[in-house]
Amino acid sequence: MELSDGLRWFLALAETEQVTAAADMLQVAQPTLSRRLARLERDLGAELFDRHGRRLVLNDRGRVLRDHARLALAELSIAEREIASLDSPDGGAVRLGFLHSFGTWLIPEVLRAYRDKRPKVLFTLYQDAAKALVDRVIDGRDDLAFVSPRPRTPLVDWAAVTHQRLALAVPAGHRLSRHAVVDLGAASDEPFIGMHQDYGMRRIFDEMCADAGIVPNVVFESSELATIGGLVSASLGVAVMPWQEQHAWPDGVVLVPLRGAGRDIGIVWASGRTLPPAAERFLKFTTDSRWQEPSETGRHDVTDV
Repeated sequence: MELSDGLRWFLALAETEQVTAAADMLQVAQPTLSRRLARLERDLGAELFDRHGRRLVLNDRGRVLRDHARLALAELSIAEREIASLDSPDGGAVRLGFLHSFGTWLIPEVLRAYRDKRPKVLFTLYQDAAKALVDRVIDGRDDLAFVSPRPRTPLVDWAAVTHQRLALAVPAGHRLSRHAVVDLGAASDEPFIGMHQDYGMRRIFDEMCADAGIVPNVVFESSELATIGGLVSASLGVAVMPWQEQHAWPDGVVLVPLRGAGRDIGIVWASGRTLPPAAERFLKFTTDSRWQEPSETGRHDVTDV
């Protein structure tokens, strides 16, 4: 689409701030790209870049156009897919984000079941932390995202999908390792290893600590559950983790269920924005079905959340 191409070349310039690099990225001649930029600035009546020799530096006016161009390109992409979906009611494309930890059980289960019914649907998948996934849905880069916990922002709608238990990960031989179930308060004096602030599990952990009336001593923060599990196995601390099969963790890690603790898992979409038909059908299928948390059998590797 010509309009989309025009937005893409401007965004390439805004990203690289070099005509040569942008031209290589877009596979167009440098003079052609320079003429396009000059024509765009002439049409807008404003310079979008400050010139420093061969280097372009995006200025305030350019940043305004960049932000709106990103949104416009996302909406154009939705329109293209929606038109394609209308021509092929069993096809279309869905842009789907999800937490890394869901990639070992929930996402394969959902996609396998859905593609059994609609094998022509294409999925574009993206993994990241909860906040980043919600931001992508809000600005139109993704249609839907599986996240936990429920986002606080009113800019997305949420539908619960399933529930996952939480456990206290402790080193083998730890004083709590033989308990059948524990309260978080029993570990109040322990050093904790936790996720970074932008991650959903960190928000859940902070809320659990507040409810238990404890101030945790967080000695290390990570973006990967596997790293946290490894550090727990080395007796550097304990951690609140989503339930996973015992053999999914490094040797020396014991998961002890936390009494009454769990996380709600849901799917989000931008509030007030009409979903493409393919995404709307996938959303309905997902929320109408029942999905189980990981069982105590079968292999699920642990990444991040």
